[in-house]
Amino acid sequence: MTVRTGTSDRVGRGLSLAVWGLTRAVLLLCVFKVFTVPGPDVTSDVSAIYRGWYEVFHAGSYPLDDVTWQYPPAAALAVLSPDLLPFLDYASAFFVLVLLCDALVLGLLLRAAGRPGGGSAGVWLWVLGVPLLGPTVYARYDLMVTAVAVAALLAGVRHPRALGALAAFGALLKVWPVLLLAGTAPGRATRRSWSAAAVTAGVLLVVAAAALPGAFAFLAFQRDRGLEIESLGALFFQVARQFGWSGRVELRYGSMEFAGPHVALVSTLALALSVSALGWLLVWRLRARTFAVHTPADAAFTAVLLFTVTSRVISPQYMVWPLGVAAVCLVFRGSRMGPPAWLVLAATGVTLLEFPLGFAHVVAGDAQGVALMAVRNGLLVAATLGAGRRLWRGTVPDGRRSAGVERVSPAGREDSPASAP
Repeated sequence: MTVRTGTSDRVGRGLSLAVWGLTRAVLLLCVFKVFTVPGPDVTSDVSAIYRGWYEVFHAGSYPLDDVTWQYPPAAALAVLSPDLLPFLDYASAFFVLVLLCDALVLGLLLRAAGRPGGGSAGVWLWVLGVPLLGPTVYARYDLMVTAVAVAALLAGVRHPRALGALAAFGALLKVWPVLLLAGTAPGRATRRSWSAAAVTAGVLLVVAAAALPGAFAFLAFQRDRGLEIESLGALFFQVARQFGWSGRVELRYGSMEFAGPHVALVSTLALALSVSALGWLLVWRLRARTFAVHTPADAAFTAVLLFTVTSRVISPQYMVWPLGVAAVCLVFRGSRMGPPAWLVLAATGVTLLEFPLGFAHVVAGDAQGVALMAVRNGLLVAATLGAGRRLWRGTVPDGRRSAGVERVSPAGREDSPASAP
């Protein structure tokens, strides 16, 4: 039985590597324009916008007058990263570096899947999910951030300080990785990870502010963003357009946003939902008692979904965030996040249909565009509700269990509760 299991594992790994290599070759051919994907040119952000920021950074400043610069200070490292491959032009170097980050995630997931209590479902979710986003996923820096998040969650199984430091670094790349700290086990693990995050963030912010002027200019640009047409709140106006709503779609702050009657109200309601999501997470955190080895990943997945769904902006590349965290969940056999994770995979496939393939329909707000957004966002809502329910039921006492004892499973075990190490 052991020999057969070992052989099966090797075959599974080999097959996942083969599928990864084939699908990533197709993605590279797309971003290098050997194949042309219908719809908008998804590579223009790298060749024009990122390259323009790159020149500004080399001139000695953050982009102080560019409203499309809406990212924390460490995002400069992603924009400047093509300097690591000086023998390639800017865009080519960027695409290759994203490929390397993709490979890093695969390697981390394969390693985790091979440990006791590990499973291959997370590997396959990543292998299949990334190409479902199409070439967009290689033409934005979000996959780089996701690689940091995956590394943080997997390192945190045994090294809470590494989780904290990497989460802080990720947060200074694109904010959302701070959510990785939501599910750390109470006690020493939380103290170590949160303190490491605070120290790392403080040091990096000081370095960024000292290195170049304008490190915090992004705050004003991000604050002024409106309601992007692919967000959940925007679905109201997508439908309202069918009944004569007098608003319009405008290119603002680097994305297509709605403008017109009641848009500000719905945008404010979206912010209120995000605050409510934070409140729910705080209540869960206070009431949770059972913390298993997979709980930090499960909590992070739920948190990322909550803040993605309630955001005023759900750009296509954002889908790689919950996809990467879900993959980490599924490398733990004890995780309860299987159904929500596969819903995210389905939503990822629909995202490719709406951008870039059907983006003209989404902008026009015709029946096809409305249907695509309703299905994509409906799948995300279902995944979010399912993840929240499963996280709560798996960690919060229901009255039939003891509510006064924390249970933390040791690293390397699937789900057996024990005292914190």
